[in-house]
Amino acid sequence: MPVYYLAVDIGASSGRHILGSIEDGKIVLEEIYRFQNGMIKKDGRLCWDHRKLFEHIKNGIKKCKEIGKIPISMGIDTWGVDYVLLDENDEVLGDMVGYRDSRTDGMDEEVYRIIPEKELYERTGIEKMMFNTIFQLMSEKKHSPGYLDRAKALLFVPDYFHFLLTGVKVNEYTEATTSQLVDAHERNWDYELIEKLGFEKELFQRIAMPGEKLGKLRPHLVEEFGFDMDIVLPCTHDTGSAILAVPANDDDYAFISSGTWSLLGVERDTPDCTELSRANDFTNEGGYDSKICYLRNIMGLWMIQSVRHNLDDRYSFAEICDRAAEADSFPSRVDVTDNCFMAPDNMIEEIKNYCRRTGQQVPETLGETATCVYASLAECYDRTIKGIEASTGRTYSRIHIVGGGGNAEYLNKLTARATGKEVHVGPTEGTAIGNIVAQMISRGAFSDKEEARNMLHRSFDIKVYHYPVR
Repeated sequence: MPVYYLAVDIGASSGRHILGSIEDGKIVLEEIYRFQNGMIKKDGRLCWDHRKLFEHIKNGIKKCKEIGKIPISMGIDTWGVDYVLLDENDEVLGDMVGYRDSRTDGMDEEVYRIIPEKELYERTGIEKMMFNTIFQLMSEKKHSPGYLDRAKALLFVPDYFHFLLTGVKVNEYTEATTSQLVDAHERNWDYELIEKLGFEKELFQRIAMPGEKLGKLRPHLVEEFGFDMDIVLPCTHDTGSAILAVPANDDDYAFISSGTWSLLGVERDTPDCTELSRANDFTNEGGYDSKICYLRNIMGLWMIQSVRHNLDDRYSFAEICDRAAEADSFPSRVDVTDNCFMAPDNMIEEIKNYCRRTGQQVPETLGETATCVYASLAECYDRTIKGIEASTGRTYSRIHIVGGGGNAEYLNKLTARATGKEVHVGPTEGTAIGNIVAQMISRGAFSDKEEARNMLHRSFDIKVYHYPVR
């Protein structure tokens, strides 16, 4: 009988439960449950419905029992930076506000009055993104101080769901680094920084590393589900899980975790917190096995997802790619890292307005709009890789794309064309696979990530795009 591991992978637009097992020397995946996700407006804020999300988590676990495939362990990964505050009774204070909410506007200035931007980067190595936890907490302090006064614990989104399952409070390492409050070199909370900012040290829990067995299910959940299992921490930040799923053991590549966001970078043993690195907008996030994921956050397929939504989801993503390929010669480009594309009321109009402001041809058709986005992404990838090569003092011969964005074949071709490098695409279920692999290593199914990655290469089809691409 196969041994099953359950990955609960929750993204900004959807979540899914995927069972993984090893059969005939390969990793086999089975999606058993899927649900929709998204921020909702509540009291003027963009929030996550954490109660509904936990109900989906439980429903997917129950599905395992229904189909007779009981996992030996499970772990949850999500996006980064967002959190809940718990009171003395472990009840959530306020709402789980989402990273696209505008409450952090101006909070960078508040933080930099206390600690200069350059020094903050030297300590944490984290790129300035206005949604980082540090700015969210400063907003709490300025606008909702009552919550911070009453709070006894801060748990990031996956930490909170793991706590609901086990009763154990920790802050997992890869997720914690997205806060911009972790010492990049020590891989622990920067308590001096936390005190300078006026946050209580006691809010922050023990930092736990991926692969740690957190515990068993709470007794009432064992009764509800009809079985017990281990809760094992994956890289709870989905980027870390996706990078663990890259099917390569050398160091001659850059990765792109491609989805709503495109995270482009390389794995390193030590962080780069230099001024050059900061000026080039690179970040040093935590990875599996205490690695540093040295990368840049790029807006990614959020823009295409939003364009599709503006058109009432009438077109599939494959159809949008086809329309873009037909309009391949459209010349206009946008800066995909510009904050104007973070949460516009209408993405199509925002793209048109950007082209007008910059004196470029305005896209009129879906194909032209999509080409503008895809080509802009590919050119941003090229600039970013050149920046990484300048920082690391070396070049990389290929790019590994993992995640659902790898299904955008037109973008893959543009990436090979723009960068002049081989583009290896797959596995597209990268985040869930990385989640499962961390559990498998913890259980002893693999001795280390190198052995796991060797099996990944045998288990999944990898498509290669050679350059030049015409």
